[in-house]
Amino acid sequence: MSTISGESLLQQLNWRYATKKFDPSKKISAADWAVIEEALILTPSSYGLQPWRFIVVTDPALKAKLRPASWNQSQVEDCSHLVVLTAKQDITEVDVDRFIERIAEVRGATVESLAGYKGYMVGDLVNGPRHAIIHEWAARQTYIALGNLMTSAALLGVDACPFEGIEPAKYDEILGLKGTGYTTISACPLGYRAADDKYASAPKVRFEAKDVVDHR
Repeated sequence: MSTISGESLLQQLNWRYATKKFDPSKKISAADWAVIEEALILTPSSYGLQPWRFIVVTDPALKAKLRPASWNQSQVEDCSHLVVLTAKQDITEVDVDRFIERIAEVRGATVESLAGYKGYMVGDLVNGPRHAIIHEWAARQTYIALGNLMTSAALLGVDACPFEGIEPAKYDEILGLKGTGYTTISACPLGYRAADDKYASAPKVRFEAKDVVDHR
């Protein structure tokens, strides 16, 4: 199995930044987007349950509609691809069954052999105390996906900018999410930085390791 060098990994993580201005003339190739999208799908989640849907917006008219609901940030229109991360509003036994059936399909197991795992998930997420905050739990999962998306893009030399500066309810309305069981959590424009984005060359500001890492 081939691996990226530590030096290359850190170089790309230092290269990336929250892109403030995209070059609208530059688009992510179909081949690169296919890789980024597959990386997004491969994001880990609690229990592996994947309580999300990712909406990829490339239509200029739709991006224009979303811009006012994004604090009028230009990245929404100028990016190549806009990923909207949504989370399930509820988790039911039906959702668990769907996942169990997928495990059986992919791994060649029987649904019956997975009864214990199903019971554990139902006991925790559907019938347990966690169910009272299940939407919050699902929303937290999407941030794992957001981080994975940005890192994967950076490794391919694709710029990104995480967005919480949006109006989720308006996104839901514009994207037709009402009644689907999913709601908008965040968004992430991706593409290529504009040559005149001054933030591209600004030094990255992070606390020193001693201030944020505690070895025990």
